[in-house]
Amino acid sequence: MKILIAIDSFKGSLTSPEAERAVYEGAMETGKVELAICCPLADGGEGTSYALSTIEGSQVVTAKAIDSLRREIECEYTILKDNVAVIEVSQAVGLAMLTPSERNPMYTTTYGVGMLIKDALDRGCREFIIGLGGSATNDCGIGMLSALGFEFSNCNPTDGAVALKGIMRISTENADPRLRECKFHVACDVDNPLTGPRGATYVFSPQKGAREEDLEVMDKYHFRFATITKKYISANDKSPGAGAAGGLGFAFLAYLGAELKSGIDLVIEKTGIEEKIKECDLVITGEGRLDSQTTGGKAPWGVSKLAKKYGKRVIALCGSIGENQEGLNTYIDGYFSIVSGPCTLELAMDKKESYENLKRTAKQLINLL
Repeated sequence: MKILIAIDSFKGSLTSPEAERAVYEGAMETGKVELAICCPLADGGEGTSYALSTIEGSQVVTAKAIDSLRREIECEYTILKDNVAVIEVSQAVGLAMLTPSERNPMYTTTYGVGMLIKDALDRGCREFIIGLGGSATNDCGIGMLSALGFEFSNCNPTDGAVALKGIMRISTENADPRLRECKFHVACDVDNPLTGPRGATYVFSPQKGAREEDLEVMDKYHFRFATITKKYISANDKSPGAGAAGGLGFAFLAYLGAELKSGIDLVIEKTGIEEKIKECDLVITGEGRLDSQTTGGKAPWGVSKLAKKYGKRVIALCGSIGENQEGLNTYIDGYFSIVSGPCTLELAMDKKESYENLKRTAKQLINLL
């Protein structure tokens, strides 16, 4: 039997490579697997840079930046062998980097994202894969754009969303000229516009710490910024994905000519996983939790859909199974929780416990098959 192991991270417990290693060990212990290939997986969000860093010829580099509250930090991103920079927004301005009391998207900035892009430009990169997931910001990307030389009058663009209210003019004259040579592929799995009830502010900013009384205010700031932008460049605040990452989607589309794509599609393209699927008999995928969100385009779903294109069997493993898992069997032949019995959440997410549970479950599945 030849198997392909492509598992997303079990967030808070195991990285993608760690989860795959556990399954690999369990499968190989059976003595019934001729070949097992591991292909680290991500969907454009957290872990994408790390997953793609496993591709031969890639390198992980370190760069100085500032976080969403303007504190100096060091970030990592990946440069692929063809000089493509893979940058996760969350590495610089991630929500998880802030304590609950620090979270308020009215005042958080994306400037650090621009610093990482500029660092990659200095290293010779002219093609970018940007993962938008997990940001703490809602500033329409003016912080990032400012770091790249775009100018916004009558405001301090690193002040966050509040800076949007003062902008009177926009200048692209001093934008980094190297940007004209660049291609930006933005991993985006939401179709929200910039403004309105389904926009960046109303849908995403509450989970970033926004106060209820600030929602209408910030949405008006976004609408105002989009209106001013249209005076200078072609822009559409209603474009699907414009509202991603607090309006960063809008900034990439309007100012940097980006292409928004499914995160898992980008990862599949760069890892060459399709060719590996063709050669296997079984695909084992999974993530920390399987539920209705999985079928919305998350990593295991993308891999499973691709595997079924070639008639392969698919097994999915997870830590927990949500109540709304309808539709999973469309592309997944069987899905299983690795938890062996009643236990606390803390124990279930313990790294060693998760590793052993994955290893044991994989071994028994292979024995059965």
